[in-house]
Amino acid sequence: MTDTVPLQPTADTRSTRRRALAVLGSGSLLLGLGLLPRAAPAAPAAGGDQANVLSEAAVLRDPELPVAGNADGDISIVEFFDFQCPYCRKVAPELRALAQEDGKIRLVFKDWPVLGAASIYAARLTLATRSQDKYIAAHEALIGLTSRLSEAGVRDALSAAGIDVARATADLDSKGKEIDAILARNNAQAKAFGFQGTPSFIVGKFRVPGVLTKDQFKLAIADARKAAAQK
Repeated sequence: MTDTVPLQPTADTRSTRRRALAVLGSGSLLLGLGLLPRAAPAAPAAGGDQANVLSEAAVLRDPELPVAGNADGDISIVEFFDFQCPYCRKVAPELRALAQEDGKIRLVFKDWPVLGAASIYAARLTLATRSQDKYIAAHEALIGLTSRLSEAGVRDALSAAGIDVARATADLDSKGKEIDAILARNNAQAKAFGFQGTPSFIVGKFRVPGVLTKDQFKLAIADARKAAAQK
């Protein structure tokens, strides 16, 4: 396996990046094309609100986000995604299959709508379906699309998946601030980890800013489990 390349943060983000990387300890290396993340030292976490947003609990176990796969699994795969991202759409069925085959993977989806207004609308409306316990179904409905999103298209896709869109819209109106706070946390985390686009992942406590193949995900998961067992 080839060596990974350390990420060099810019001066204005270095302080935040140090706090962020300290959260995940071993996840301080940049994923190059076809490479897997490996362990490296990180600085101690700082206190304050930013540290709370970047705490291990906030990154891996945000209580506001439902979990797919095995909720009691030993390894989390956190995906920062955009519903319009073609790579997110491509990797989705592989992640589902991997979680099913492994049986001990928690899949955590962090909406990071970076591709325009339709992406923001899709993320907000999907998060509003939590009140119906339909978030995972809504996610699957939208990530499975192949066309560009529109607000009408988002509503149609959710309706076809059996989701009460009128209720979701009403919940979005009443819980908009809460939903926007989730998106703000996701955005703060993604930027602090130096992610440049979607999809980007946390596998266990490894930071993976790019797409992996199914076999590469398996190796990253094995690395994460090995690192966890050594602590």
